[in-house]
Amino acid sequence: MEILKDYVEYAALGLLLIMSFVSLSLIIERYFFYRKVNLRLFKTKNEVEIGLTNNLAALSIIGSNAPYIGLLGTVGGIMIVFYDMGMQSNIDPNVIVIGLSMALKVTAVGLLVAIPTTMVYNMYLRKVDTLMGKWEDEVA
Repeated sequence: MEILKDYVEYAALGLLLIMSFVSLSLIIERYFFYRKVNLRLFKTKNEVEIGLTNNLAALSIIGSNAPYIGLLGTVGGIMIVFYDMGMQSNIDPNVIVIGLSMALKVTAVGLLVAIPTTMVYNMYLRKVDTLMGKWEDEVA
């Protein structure tokens, strides 16, 4: 349990930090791609769909899994608090509350990663639908 005590919070926060950087880089890449996409370069509907939806699956995965990573960090933090409570016969309630609040911050970070990523993912899906409609109008 001592190993968990030292690393569970940092591991969850580190993973969420990596997920946020990946998400931000994909969001920026798609933004510039959608601004400059030339629909006339695509010959078939499948080519258009593949080109326009590239990297959107990664955004969806990050947006749907970030809360679970945060929850995993919180559960680990709460386990540590309960372990410490069990190991000490006389524990200060302030220590318990501080430990629980520290554990809950990982869930908050997970939500801070997931909510904007999911919002942008849905916005980009709408953009894909719009661009697909423009492509179909140009081809027909």
